[in-house]
Amino acid sequence: MRFLLDAEQRAFAASLDAMLTAARTPAVIRSWSAGDHGAGRALWSRLADAGVFALAVPEADGGLGPRPVELVVAFLELGRHAVPGPLVETVTAATLLSTGDRARELLPALANGRTTATVAPPAPTDAPTITLYDDTGTGTGTDTDTAPADHAPAPDLYTPALEGNSHIPDANSPTPEANSSTPDANSPTPDANSPTPEAPEANSPTPEGTLPAPESTPLALDGDAASLRLVVDAEGLRLASGHGPVRVSLDPARRLTPLAPGGELLTERPPVEEAFALARLATAAQALGVGLALLDRTVAHVRRRTQFGVPIGSFQAVKHRLADAKIALEFARPLLLGAALTRDPVDIAAAKVTACEAAYGTAKAALQLHGAIGYTAEYDLSLWLTKAIALRSAWGTPRECREVVVRGR
Repeated sequence: MRFLLDAEQRAFAASLDAMLTAARTPAVIRSWSAGDHGAGRALWSRLADAGVFALAVPEADGGLGPRPVELVVAFLELGRHAVPGPLVETVTAATLLSTGDRARELLPALANGRTTATVAPPAPTDAPTITLYDDTGTGTGTDTDTAPADHAPAPDLYTPALEGNSHIPDANSPTPEANSSTPDANSPTPDANSPTPEAPEANSPTPEGTLPAPESTPLALDGDAASLRLVVDAEGLRLASGHGPVRVSLDPARRLTPLAPGGELLTERPPVEEAFALARLATAAQALGVGLALLDRTVAHVRRRTQFGVPIGSFQAVKHRLADAKIALEFARPLLLGAALTRDPVDIAAAKVTACEAAYGTAKAALQLHGAIGYTAEYDLSLWLTKAIALRSAWGTPRECREVVVRGR
């Protein structure tokens, strides 16, 4: 079997690449991270005009799909340019809304880009314990964010802290907005004589006047920006009645919010497994694009950076490190395209873990080979580094995906 794109698919990828290159996405990402969604929404409209979101919407409902191979092509380019926003969640919502008359009424607006959607995915089952801290610096509980094996910063997972007022301290975390109930990760720990700040009351309202989501409710991406927020519960697919405050993520462009339950029931039997499999596939494609961008940027850097009078890219150790990253990324590509063809959950899980691990390995190599400049948030490389780590555990951690492959279902 040959997993080669045809001429039309290659032209589609090239057109998206050209459009996103001209859009100067680093500036868009930084604005989105700060809560300014203007530039991001304008780019979203252009992606919709290019047909990206229509690929997930059935033709009968105003779309072009479902066309999973073309979705993989599109999301690879979206990852290559680190485009912010609930991209995966919107195509996932398109699948969830494909049954039931009330649900299908919402599909045309997803296809043409007038509506952005987010979905709260299932909480991971394999996350290790991470100690959390309240505003006094005292350990209060645990979170289920998954930490990489080498103890890198905890990646983005859609899982809230057990304590509503808790957070993972991170010196590089962005400062939340003044009206957010999420504590500032850069706040100094009060000394023993300082008054203990009062914790918010259990029934204190969120910015939209709804109660915070229960502790067991996973977090959704960009719930503050999405115009359509969906929750899957025991009764079916519902509109969320609101969202809670934005939580800090390792990737500043991934703004996580709890969704409030209890909204309108749209359909009783949404295709959850099919939708979440598509989310996993799109995330894998996005991660592969991130990894390829990191590799390209690192190759360009080692050609410019000199040491002992020669480019560091001429050193054998550097060549081998980049060659290993290139092989891992290219090995993931046929798995990804094959999974898009079969849409088998096992194939998708294999593609997801392979693509995300390749991107994560490339991120580590990129950080090492860039040296000290790679650690700075002002340098654009950081926009891809943090996303590679975050996507590694989004819509399925490596362990969860490997378990699917081993079980064969």
